[in-house]
Amino acid sequence: MKKIITCLLAALGLTTACGQSNYENTHVDGFAELIADSSVVILDVRTAAEYAEGHIKGAILIDQGQSDFVEKAKETLPIDKKIAVYCRSGRRSANAAGKLADVGYKCVNLKGGIITWKEAGMPITTDR
Repeated sequence: MKKIITCLLAALGLTTACGQSNYENTHVDGFAELIADSSVVILDVRTAAEYAEGHIKGAILIDQGQSDFVEKAKETLPIDKKIAVYCRSGRRSANAAGKLADVGYKCVNLKGGIITWKEAGMPITTDR
């Protein structure tokens, strides 16, 4: 019985540890406040086609689905700046934020992505 309880507690501890992230998540209001700071870099991690349909003004595009995502990010993004990351729904940007945080970036992910951004009436642009 002790072994079963020990195994269950160990498994619970592992799933809790795996659930922790190395980046922050924020909702639309927090993201808007964050990107109002000109020292924050805005990163769109969607595809070029999605970006062309509309993006947050000033966002840099690096498609997280590409195999060289981290390498392109290292070439493009300053390591000493906070990175505000978003995608369509928040899933890809969470993945990207985790990868970037693993190599030393301080990232904040927009929960719900540009979908929630637009639903909140926040501005987007199609300008490059």
